[in-house]
Amino acid sequence: MTIYALSSGPGISGIAVVRISGQKTSKAIELLTGKRVPKPRVATLRKINKINTSELIDEGIILWFPGPESYTGEDMAEIQVHGSKAVIDALHLSLSNIENFRLAEPGEFTKLAFQNGKINLLKAESVADLISSETEIQRQQAIKIMEGKSADKFNFLREKLLKILSHVEAKIDFPDEDLPNDILNEIKKSSDDVSKNIEKILDDQKVGERIREGFKIAILGPTNAGKSSLMNHLSNRDVAIVSEIAGTTRDVIETHFNIDGYPVIISDTAGIRNSKDEIEKKGIKLSLNRAEEADLKLVVVDAKNLDFTDVLKGLLDENAILVINKSDLLEKDINLEIKKINHVLISIKENQNIEELISKIKNNLKNKFITSDDILITRERHRQHLEQCLDHLKNFNEKKEIEDFDKAAEDLRLATRHLGMIVGKVDVEEILGSIFNDFCIGK
Repeated sequence: MTIYALSSGPGISGIAVVRISGQKTSKAIELLTGKRVPKPRVATLRKINKINTSELIDEGIILWFPGPESYTGEDMAEIQVHGSKAVIDALHLSLSNIENFRLAEPGEFTKLAFQNGKINLLKAESVADLISSETEIQRQQAIKIMEGKSADKFNFLREKLLKILSHVEAKIDFPDEDLPNDILNEIKKSSDDVSKNIEKILDDQKVGERIREGFKIAILGPTNAGKSSLMNHLSNRDVAIVSEIAGTTRDVIETHFNIDGYPVIISDTAGIRNSKDEIEKKGIKLSLNRAEEADLKLVVVDAKNLDFTDVLKGLLDENAILVINKSDLLEKDINLEIKKINHVLISIKENQNIEELISKIKNNLKNKFITSDDILITRERHRQHLEQCLDHLKNFNEKKEIEDFDKAAEDLRLATRHLGMIVGKVDVEEILGSIFNDFCIGK
């Protein structure tokens, strides 16, 4: 089956790029242009006609990439035409009339590249991250993964485990032979070394996932403290409804924005108070759940009412900033106990000290994004495989100590398998769908 899709963004544009990949790619080019395929990797101007007619669709550039020297590893072509909906629809319709041609599924071109050995799973995921990157730090991380250092590291650790496994299987095959002490020492040293490397990678404060998904800030506090006003002020637009009526916000309202190149997801939540309203109670529960998930909590309170409930006190931990709003109405200084808390006095109405709050947020952001390691975990999938690899290595060491080599070998195989699952060195069909479905069509 040969696939095709629009690879450039939808909508009116100067140029649109339609990709084709598969055995019949050359046939499609010949049918559309009435000529043989151009020289490989040479941009060639051609008239593009409707198949079986002389009606002109457009005049555009043809790029021909014979396999296996192409992105997908198959015969592949890119057709550059003017980016109008009518032109693209006419080209797609013509391609659909060719036997065994169909529209590509999301991420199918990159999936083919992986299946044909052109890229590993980590690089495939980094391609998706690069396409969806919105900030400079997200772009840098995607490029870093694409460069292959993470894949090289995981492959190196996997090779070490395979070498240990060969020694252990030799002991199973020749049970009457004692393994030399130097090999036993090498098994222990290598397995300990792999375990320490994985523990170091896992001890990353989830920096890679924060960069990819966004730094989560939750705005929390009692009703009518100014949470929604703060959300709108930070976002520079009216995201949330602002009202004097207490309890206006019932659900979690979320928006994405960029602070100094750092991706941020900020959530406005329902006001925390005792309520008999069932809908409001569900909103408050969602607020507390969002507080648990947040990287930073902005606990907004009214300067005229600084008596905190136990729930609010519980939110004021090391990952929280106390935001005292309506400070222009303060008639006296705040008490010493509150001064000990990480806080800032602001007035959204008078636009006072907002920059100080933003500065505190930036400092918190920068501290959470600090990493000295090139090996970053960017997805929960990677983290789970590394954790399971570590568990099997611990089991392996325990069984090896009592010379239960048969069972120890199985743990080692499973540990090796989990490392391979990260880069796609083993059968990973069950996870391919979830990975490539996140791609846009045409990639």
